[in-house]
Amino acid sequence: MAPWTKTTTERYGVAKWNFTAREERQLSLVVGETVHIQEACEGWYKGYLTRNKDKKVILLQLSSVLSFCRNEEVVTSAEMPLVKEVTTTLREWGSIWKQLFVRFKQVQGLMWDLMEWRSQLLSGTLPGDEFKELKQKVTSKIDYGNKILELDLVVRDVNGNILDPDNASVISLFRAHEDATATISERIKEEQMDHSGVSARIQSSPTHSLYVFVRNFVCRIGEESELFMSLYDPLKQMIVSENYLVRWGDKGFPKDVEMLNNLKVVFTDLGNKDLNREKIYLICQIVRVGRMDLKDTSTKKFTTGLRRPFGVAVMDISDIIKGKMESLLFSSLLFSSLLFSSLLFSCLFWLWVTMKALVGDIVQIRKEYPHLVDRSTVVARKLGFPEIIMPGDIRNDIYLTLHSGDFDKYNKTTQKNVEVIMLVCDEEGKVVPNAICLGAGDQPASEYRSVIYYQIKQPRWMETFKVAIPLEEMPRIHLRFMFRHRSSQESKDKSEKNFAMAFVRLMKEDGTVLKDGIHDLMVFKGDSKRMEDVSSYLSLPAERSHTDVHKGSTLMRNNSSVGGLSVSSRDSFTISTLVCSTKLTQNVGLLGLLKWRTRPELLKSNLQDLKLIDGEEVVKFLQDTLDALFNIMMEHSQTDDYDILVFDALIYIIGLIADRKFQHFNTVLEAYIKQHFSATLAYKKLMSVLKTYLDVSSRGEACEPILRTLKALEYIFKFIVRSRMLYSQLYEGKEQAEFEDSLKGLFESINNLMKSDYATTLLQQVGVCVCVCVCVCVCVCGETFQHIQNIVTSLLRTINCTVITMGREHTLISRVVACMTAILSQMDDRHYSSYIETFSGTSDLVDFLMETFLLFKDLIGKHVYPSDWVTMIMVQNRVFLRAINIYADTMNHKFLDNNNFEVQLWNNYFHLAVAFITQESLQLQHFSPTKRNKILAKYGDMRRLIGFAIRDMWYKLAGNKICFIPGMVGPILEMTLIPEEELRRATIPIFFDMMQCEHKHAGNFKKFEDEIILKLDHEVEGGGGDVRYMELLQTILLECAQEFVPLLSEVRSFVSLVTGLLERLLDYRTVMSDDSRNNRMSCTVNLLNFYKDINREAMYIRYLYKLRDLHLDGENFTEAAYTLLLHSKLLKWSDEQCPPQVDFQSPQSQRQLKESLYSTIISYFDQGKMWEEAIALCKELADQYEMEVFDYELLGENLKQQAKFYENIMKILRPKPDYFAVGYYGCGFPQFLRNKVFIHRGKEYERREDFQGQLMSQFPSAVRLNTTTMPGDDIKNSPLQYIQCFTVQPVLEIPPRLKNKPVPDQIINFYKSNYVQKFQYSRPVRKGKVDPDNEFASMWIERTTFYTAYKLPGILRWFEATSMTHTTVSPLENAIETMSNTNEKILTMINQYQCDETLPINPLSMLLNGIVDPAVMGGFAKYEKAFFIDEYTQEHPEDKEKLSRLKDLIAWQIPLLGRGIVLHGKRVTDDLRPFHERMEECFKQLKKKVEKEYGVRELPDMDDRRSTRPRSMLRSVRQSICSLAGSECGTPTKAHPDK
Repeated sequence: MAPWTKTTTERYGVAKWNFTAREERQLSLVVGETVHIQEACEGWYKGYLTRNKDKKVILLQLSSVLSFCRNEEVVTSAEMPLVKEVTTTLREWGSIWKQLFVRFKQVQGLMWDLMEWRSQLLSGTLPGDEFKELKQKVTSKIDYGNKILELDLVVRDVNGNILDPDNASVISLFRAHEDATATISERIKEEQMDHSGVSARIQSSPTHSLYVFVRNFVCRIGEESELFMSLYDPLKQMIVSENYLVRWGDKGFPKDVEMLNNLKVVFTDLGNKDLNREKIYLICQIVRVGRMDLKDTSTKKFTTGLRRPFGVAVMDISDIIKGKMESLLFSSLLFSSLLFSSLLFSCLFWLWVTMKALVGDIVQIRKEYPHLVDRSTVVARKLGFPEIIMPGDIRNDIYLTLHSGDFDKYNKTTQKNVEVIMLVCDEEGKVVPNAICLGAGDQPASEYRSVIYYQIKQPRWMETFKVAIPLEEMPRIHLRFMFRHRSSQESKDKSEKNFAMAFVRLMKEDGTVLKDGIHDLMVFKGDSKRMEDVSSYLSLPAERSHTDVHKGSTLMRNNSSVGGLSVSSRDSFTISTLVCSTKLTQNVGLLGLLKWRTRPELLKSNLQDLKLIDGEEVVKFLQDTLDALFNIMMEHSQTDDYDILVFDALIYIIGLIADRKFQHFNTVLEAYIKQHFSATLAYKKLMSVLKTYLDVSSRGEACEPILRTLKALEYIFKFIVRSRMLYSQLYEGKEQAEFEDSLKGLFESINNLMKSDYATTLLQQVGVCVCVCVCVCVCVCGETFQHIQNIVTSLLRTINCTVITMGREHTLISRVVACMTAILSQMDDRHYSSYIETFSGTSDLVDFLMETFLLFKDLIGKHVYPSDWVTMIMVQNRVFLRAINIYADTMNHKFLDNNNFEVQLWNNYFHLAVAFITQESLQLQHFSPTKRNKILAKYGDMRRLIGFAIRDMWYKLAGNKICFIPGMVGPILEMTLIPEEELRRATIPIFFDMMQCEHKHAGNFKKFEDEIILKLDHEVEGGGGDVRYMELLQTILLECAQEFVPLLSEVRSFVSLVTGLLERLLDYRTVMSDDSRNNRMSCTVNLLNFYKDINREAMYIRYLYKLRDLHLDGENFTEAAYTLLLHSKLLKWSDEQCPPQVDFQSPQSQRQLKESLYSTIISYFDQGKMWEEAIALCKELADQYEMEVFDYELLGENLKQQAKFYENIMKILRPKPDYFAVGYYGCGFPQFLRNKVFIHRGKEYERREDFQGQLMSQFPSAVRLNTTTMPGDDIKNSPLQYIQCFTVQPVLEIPPRLKNKPVPDQIINFYKSNYVQKFQYSRPVRKGKVDPDNEFASMWIERTTFYTAYKLPGILRWFEATSMTHTTVSPLENAIETMSNTNEKILTMINQYQCDETLPINPLSMLLNGIVDPAVMGGFAKYEKAFFIDEYTQEHPEDKEKLSRLKDLIAWQIPLLGRGIVLHGKRVTDDLRPFHERMEECFKQLKKKVEKEYGVRELPDMDDRRSTRPRSMLRSVRQSICSLAGSECGTPTKAHPDK
């Protein structure tokens, strides 16, 4: 064979097919797994799986299975991080997906999506906006999949990249975890809502847009038209957005031809509330501009330029705008000619549009979608404010909707064709030019003319347009509405004048803007010229109140001389308005605060009333409100008159933004602080008021705003920081020392509050906010040593105490712990050293270290973060590890020598360190390869670091080590069990050091040995340890002992003991997760026997109860009773207290415990129908009650119980269980089964087929052997599993007290299948000359006898066959056994029928007829032909006695048959009487023949000997028949006293 050579071309392989290893040196592969090829040889490859590098010497011949890669770069290519993340995610999900059942299809769909998107990412052809959108979808899908698969949470930055914990503060990392958890939770909720909600990708943004591209409008109107497109909520029946206006020419093209193929609009400012609407439509209202009626075709000149309704187009775009239908969607809208609610005529028209949902506001989408949204794209804003109003976003729009009107026809014969003309006028009546916008995309106009409805008395226009007026002009502006009748004929139309007017002011006298909602305006009539005169109407009331309806005539009379206008009581006109302004408010109180300089005397009340203003109004004017507050503070910098009021107003606003309803305004507040805040002196006043509040609260005095203040503390400090920075920049660092002193005093006030005994409910609030203080202070002061030291000195111990006092279930605990971790992460070695030096005395430092160790141990043992926050947990571990090591150095320097040695402190350290090293989040062996590699790459294996530190600290203890033996044995053992080779090699020698230490101190290491055996049992059962650990423990301890000869023999004994224990414990742990209860019981018995042999009574009893529980689970009550009986035998009938070996409810004496155990055991025996055993225990209890404790009441109860058991024995049928021999052959079985034979006790009525089927189900890969002979060495040494199963017969051993006595069958039958230790299996074979007419002459029997280790039943339902013998039974001996068994069967059945008259007659009929009827007879007649001939007698003279025995058995069969036939005659029914008579006739012939040949045998007449008890009429004959049979007698089932 050629030598192995290193591969050069074939370095890596990817599995294309699944492959199952067929031998040990092959490698099993699953599709997609990667293999690292190391060497090659003639088509064979040596290598390992990249996910499992431990198995490195694996032989493969898999060229057809693998797809090879020539170099490493293909496998670990320099792909973009997102592609790498997708790749590793797919591999990790793939290994889990194959094992799923519930979410199989769901995860499969997620993986398909990721694979498709990965291909798109790798293509490199995506434009920037699509790449960003795809990245968002990929990361969202990965995070969602990780959550449903219960994998770790991935935290990301705003761009979707994985957040690097090294480049993020602890607090920002914590917040990123919170945000990610909230986002994924919302996504899962969405998935659970039957997919009716908005997609998570879209919902993650507060602002959204809808891009619409008008492709074509096909409608042959013949006149110009206007297309008004907007978003509409059909359920609330309201328009959501501005109109997008497209003017369409009469030739079928846009009026502005340059706009052809460029009719694009973005409906923006949409929020999540809009997306969550149940339905949302895109509607297009068509208004034609031309004649009154299209049917007017006469030559008369008609009026043109009239705006007439034509139709409406509607499309449900809910799925598109919610992101369920992604990418550009080409849609067509069915267009119907409608007069809104009135159908005039029907025909089909078409409007083609494409649309796409975009995420972000207009600025964002212009950057991200430049190919869709450019400067020429029209923007249609929402009717209302977006969910976030950023500082600098100034808007001053008033949306006016012509609602409806009601106009009387007066002297006309028909109703009027009313046209509304609206003008924007100033107080002098001048028209403000270009103040009206009919829709986005249209040029501003100076006047508005409404749609005309033909001869409608109550027109409903519902036309919305925008009025845009400069802010400074607003107080002077009003809107004037003129009403005019329009005629279809141009000549008549020219003579029409305005017949009425209405107006409304936009500003009220108090300075507030017109209220949103419907306004019922006064309709004035008069001269048309007067109507245009401002002086004639501006002083009149504009709106109609509820009482004005009844006072119309009075008002008309009173105002008839003023301006010449009168109120029309028969006409009405309604409009609605919506103000979208960041400068004009409709709230008087807020207006007073914003313009506080105009009425300074009302400033105090305006500040106090701010809390009463609706929150929505406040956040709309957030920037102006904050500017006003800080201006008040700055302009009153020399006094403190308004400081508290301004501070309270500020925390009210911050609290408002913290509310879930306004949470999106957090970014607005952040932007304001960074870009618009300019109050340089505000930090002084903010710090002053804050310190005052904190000091008042810490003294226990009432301070109502303190809770709100603490909640707002984050932003208060940000304002302080920003103010100080601005001041420092302006004055070049002036007053830095004063600021630092103030800041230090502020921290001291927080510290005092946290230490205070008052207001304990505040402590949690403070704890949450300290993290903000830390971060802000570092930001303000710069990362200088002294500043961080001040924070540490002021806050560290206080916040530690806060964490200790808070309950682990408190909702804020995770935030406080994050704060503590943040402080520790900022500290370097100098900070630790300086802080430790601040403690006044040794005891104070010891207290601090001990409470810190206990706190760390508690936080490590029960993380305050969710288990999937792995990044946060690992960062906390890294910070804690550094602190632990630094504190350990402090202990070495200050508390190591004997004078200052602190046992408890060192004990706390060791327990903390072991808790750290054994925490679940560091056990890399339990993680997937992907997760393990990530942790090792970022944090390393922290277990090794702390493990080596523990080792070093232990060896530094010197003579003080004895203080920690045996207390530290368990923790050190737990550490050494970690499956990390180097760590084990470094820490296992500590065990030998402990042995030496205890041996030197006490002359032995008994305590160490006892403790390690106890702890080893618990640790291995819990999953620790493996075969490699056992090997290392043995090797290392023996190597250490070689250098210390006096301990060598004792160490060898100890190693042998521990190795034996580990072998059994590992076997036990392996089978405890197995489905085979039998294997679990076997290993449990092995362990309890081991503990019994080494005299570890407590552990022995522990496993007795484990075995008892297993039996009870399988309803093996008899075996459970025998198991508990072993415990009872360890107890005495004395009043000594029980040793603390089993956890009982209360201390009790041995007598009490033994009595309780007997009661339980008797109950188990009763359920298992083992009443003989129960009676023996009852007798022992009765003796105690009668002779020792003299409790006759209990004695009476006991005797009644005994009587019941005796009665059960005689009256209740107990089915005989079958016994099965089971052989486990082959090396595939565990050691405790391999190549051994066990005798199993079957359950009641359990057939061999059922037992065998259940057995094979426990070993599904085993091969069933269908032979009963012992298999050869080829099978025994095979690596496979073979099982042999057949039925064996128990051999009866009659107890000495029952021998040669007339015992009822009910009693003797029990011993046929109980108390047996000897079992036989007989197999017929042919030898010698075979007579075809008489098979009995050559039928030999090969008999195998099994002897079990213990009698059955016992503590198990099976025992190993410790020995086997093989014998051969001659044909004559076989005939003797057969005849004996037949006689026994007849006798038993006669007894049964005599005792129970209800039994059916059929079985007795069949038995008797089968023997006496010549037609079926052939039993002993065959024996006569085979053995009672001269030829046989001459050839076998040694069988003379056996021949006589056989003849005697034949002779005895006749009286038995006679007794049976008599009994049959008494019970037979009339219809079977002929059958009985024939049977009697046959019997007479048989009797005559037998008595002639073999003599007469007579059964005694037993009728006169019957008593009242049911007894066998032939019991005195049984023994003679049995002795004639000469069968071997077995032994009792167990070491049981003779009954």
